[in-house]
Amino acid sequence: MARNRNRACLFSLLQAIILLFIGGLFLGGLSWWRQSITQPRTNVLILGLDRRPEEGYVVRSDVILLLTVYPPGPRVGAISIPRDPYVGIPGQGAGRINTAHFWGEVQGAQTKTDGGGPALAMQTVTQNFGVPVHHYVRVDFEGFRAIVDSVGGIDIVVEEPIVDNAYPTDNYGVTRIEIPAGLQRMDGEMALRYARSRARSSDLDRLGHQQQIFIALVRRIFDTEVWPDLPTIYQVVMDNVDTDLTFEEIVLLAPTLYRVGPDDIELHEIGREMADPWIAPTGANVLLPRWDAINPVMQDLFFP
Repeated sequence: MARNRNRACLFSLLQAIILLFIGGLFLGGLSWWRQSITQPRTNVLILGLDRRPEEGYVVRSDVILLLTVYPPGPRVGAISIPRDPYVGIPGQGAGRINTAHFWGEVQGAQTKTDGGGPALAMQTVTQNFGVPVHHYVRVDFEGFRAIVDSVGGIDIVVEEPIVDNAYPTDNYGVTRIEIPAGLQRMDGEMALRYARSRARSSDLDRLGHQQQIFIALVRRIFDTEVWPDLPTIYQVVMDNVDTDLTFEEIVLLAPTLYRVGPDDIELHEIGREMADPWIAPTGANVLLPRWDAINPVMQDLFFP
């Protein structure tokens, strides 16, 4: 009888421990969720760098995407900025916006400080677009390929076939690429080619391709099929992405992305109606921003 009572007591104790553990997880998760939906608006500058293997960070940005996450909404939006808008760069005068990262890294090398490129790029966006930029994410070509491959590829609908006889290679040469029309499951290399090729379009038209890739990546990460691989995916991202976002900040922003979902992310771009072709004093072909067309979009997206 004593032995049975001991077993009953042990069983009751185990039940109590399990219930406390589950309750702790539930309360912890509830607290995390409540904290996540009360976070302030966070604006993140995403930079895709024109950086080849073995190069340093003194390079230009090939992709510029300004993301805003507003948890109380919930609302998530992004605006793509082309490489060629001719804007003021703090401490450097006027130049293409994609050179801000380059000059920031040059300054950082001179002062022996890290992160100069993202810092100057963030300052440049804030100064010209009037939007506070709180954090940055930057990734190069090799890192982009690795991230897409880590999620098993992404699905993209290619509206027209792409044939590019002068696609730039990592060694600064050119090669021929072909991407068929229709639904394509793209690996990292194919997705990079789709984002960078200008065979059938201008730099402005590439913005649409880059936004397709961004949404496809978000959709893939939220696909339950890849959830068992999330620890591996996270490690790949951390190995290939440079950011000043902490793990805690990422965890608190993730629920808003999930609540909004990839299909309801608001996408905008600095398109043809927002910039005029112009030849800079240096003879370079650039774009002059039309602030009367740009400012209302920025106001609605970042200061509703």
